[in-house]
This record gives sequence, C-alpha cells and structure tokens, in this order.
Amino acid sequence: MPQLDTSTWFITIVSMIMTLFIVFQLKLSNHLYPSNPEPKSSTPLKQSAPWEKKWTKIYSPLSLPQQ
Repeated sequence: MPQLDTSTWFITIVSMIMTLFIVFQLKLSNHLYPSNPEPKSSTPLKQSAPWEKKWTKIYSPLSLPQQ
C-alpha cells in the first residue's frame, strides 16, 4: 500500500491561513466604523402637552355603577 505524501501539507495549510486572514481583513476594511462616537445626552426633552397638566382617570366599563 503506498504511503501518503505529506510533504506539501505544511505549505498548503500556511497558505490557506494567510489567505483567510487577508480575505477577512479585506472584508472588515470595507465597513465604515465611527472613529469617535459622541455620547448622547441622557436628559429627555420635555414637551408640554395640555393633558399632562391635569389628572385624568380612565374608567373601566366594569367599574361603572349599575344602571
């Protein structure tokens, strides 16, 4: 039975790893990432609405008095 020639395995594996590394680097370099993201202010802008000034109660139909 002939023996398996493993003399080219090293160069094949090394070239495959290098090729994968280069391909991934090229894929990642196509994306645009923000260089310095600015933190957003955590204070929400308060918009005054007329119904926010007075308390209102919502009545459920089941809690109304029986007629």
